[in-house]
Amino acid sequence: MSTSFKVAEYYGCRVFDSHLMRERLSEGAYAALERSMRGEAELTLATAEEVATAMKEWALEHGATHFSHWFQPLTGVTAEKHVAFIGLENGSAQVISEFSGKELVKGELDASSFPNGGLRATFEARGYTTWDCTSPAFLREDATGTILCIPTAFCSYSGDALDVKTPLLRSMEAVNAASLRLLRVLGDNSAARVIPMSGPEQEYFLISKEKYLRRKDLVYTGRTLFGAMPAKDQEHAAHYSGSIDECVGAFMKDVNDELWRSGVPAKIQHNEFAPSQHEICPIYSTANIATDQNQLIMETLKKVAERHDLTCLLHEKPFNGINGSGKHNNWSLVTDKGKNLMDPGKTDEDNLRFLLVLSCVIAAVDRHAGLLRLSAACVGNDHRLGGDEAPPAIISIYLGETLEKELQELTRESGTHHFAKEQLRTGVPFLPAFNRDMSDRNRTSPFAFNGNRFEFRMVGSSDSVAGSNTVLNSIVAEAFNEAADAIKGANDPESAVFEVIRRNMEQHGRILFDGNGYSQEWVEEAARRGLPNLPGAVDAIPELVRPESIRMFSSLGVFSEAELRARVEIRYENYVSQLHIESRTMLNITRKQILPAVIKYTGELSASINQVRTALPGADTTVSEELLARVLNLLSEAGEKALSLEQKIREAEETPAIPDKAAAFYEKVAPAMEELRAPLDALEKCVDKKLWPFPSYGDILFDL
Repeated sequence: MSTSFKVAEYYGCRVFDSHLMRERLSEGAYAALERSMRGEAELTLATAEEVATAMKEWALEHGATHFSHWFQPLTGVTAEKHVAFIGLENGSAQVISEFSGKELVKGELDASSFPNGGLRATFEARGYTTWDCTSPAFLREDATGTILCIPTAFCSYSGDALDVKTPLLRSMEAVNAASLRLLRVLGDNSAARVIPMSGPEQEYFLISKEKYLRRKDLVYTGRTLFGAMPAKDQEHAAHYSGSIDECVGAFMKDVNDELWRSGVPAKIQHNEFAPSQHEICPIYSTANIATDQNQLIMETLKKVAERHDLTCLLHEKPFNGINGSGKHNNWSLVTDKGKNLMDPGKTDEDNLRFLLVLSCVIAAVDRHAGLLRLSAACVGNDHRLGGDEAPPAIISIYLGETLEKELQELTRESGTHHFAKEQLRTGVPFLPAFNRDMSDRNRTSPFAFNGNRFEFRMVGSSDSVAGSNTVLNSIVAEAFNEAADAIKGANDPESAVFEVIRRNMEQHGRILFDGNGYSQEWVEEAARRGLPNLPGAVDAIPELVRPESIRMFSSLGVFSEAELRARVEIRYENYVSQLHIESRTMLNITRKQILPAVIKYTGELSASINQVRTALPGADTTVSEELLARVLNLLSEAGEKALSLEQKIREAEETPAIPDKAAAFYEKVAPAMEELRAPLDALEKCVDKKLWPFPSYGDILFDL
């Protein structure tokens, strides 16, 4: 007896997708829109008018009162301006509903009010949002009402990209063109388009809202600036994929419901490694849609958490000493015929193409390793990378023994290439045998091949995957173009393919590494290989304006030099701003909450010792006296470290040039914060819990 799948009855009910457009648009308008979505023709105003009318009618049927151009400026979050579907008929007081094609495709905002790195000044503030017709509009329902959200790009009056979407869309066009060039010289004329796909795995922490509000460091910075480790944390790995708590399960159920209604294909949910840490994974999608959907996932996690008196933390390292949160970005290239360029085939021809693509990715990542590192650089990731299940800051590629051996052999001789599937048997007769994957997993690898895709594991949990996808699309497009140039016109194309693979491996095979990325030996080995080691975000920022980066992005039409330099400025400013907030928050909490609590405790402890001595002359108060002495020593140390931090902040603030200011916060202020934290965390272990001014790690992580 079969039952209907209930989710299918409402999945995507808030999305104005291609099925609705096909139903509600004329045949000609839908065909014209499809051509625009494929990049074959510009959208005409007549088509936009018909789409706008259909979109408005659908939105009004669902109770929408406003529409909004929903975009992703260089702030790290989304932005929107709500406009009501109302107008006055012929200047009278009669209200009518209106939404034009012009309003659909174009919006206007004050561009100088968003981060722009000098691309916009206050006196030249005009900026435009423009409809991304490849990403469907959707309805968002919350306390504001029902809003029609239209995904858009955001650019300046002069056409400079002021967002993360515009460069991503440009890079998608670049890798499409380069992929088709490569396929054509290989004799494949069937594909009309190659689409970069992305599948971001979103990690997050879920904690009590009441405890969150009592931790001003969490409220102001997204992470704890203090906190002694509890007696138990993640030692037994009992939380990973364990049974989900009832309250967390209720939250996840509501998240899924919201996402499914919004057309986001949330697929997997489970407990992550650290206490109170979880993960949600969608089905892969086109890179720009996956980016939009990941933003929706993050917004939904935070919104639904509020309903359940919980708080969702998306910071990369909200708790010191336990696993941080990342966003593994699974990336691949797929033709419009459904052929994955990173999937081994059944014929020599298919496998040779696969190995060529693989070697081009290796060349791209090695040549632009610093740029790929930069794409995942942010203040939060500085605390996460290099330990606790996060990859190191040194970029390397893990292929697995089979693939790496095959590619190494190709540097010596050509031949046929079959990737036989091996069966895994457990030794238990009634458990079925199954095909083993082509490679194992290396959890310390930043960029690992996972069977038919690459998993870039560096991206931070709060970050957009637009940045990493833009870089991946661009650097691989460059490598594909070089390969196509080398093969095109060759008398023996197959020999030319082998030569490209050999050259890529000989020149760039140094990026391959299958060992322990956390070890000091790897740091030393990477240095011998000449691989860049950029431990902090500040170290990585200049990678954007290296001559090789400017040349590559400019030639592909992804970024102009002005846009790259603007982003360097913005990244430095964001880094300084975040460290400034964190350091001042740390000083305020230290002086206004922690030190007064410790002083009060020392007074009570001293009074208690005196009372015992008075009441019981000769009584042994050694333990109390030693505790008091330890607390007083730590109190004195904390006071000195607070003064030192204050001085370092002042020095950084007075540094004029923004790159130098960022370096000062990175090299002086951040270490001073760690030095202050040490005595304060030690004090938490000594001071009476009743007097400690905010919830401990144990309170937060093990008690929702």
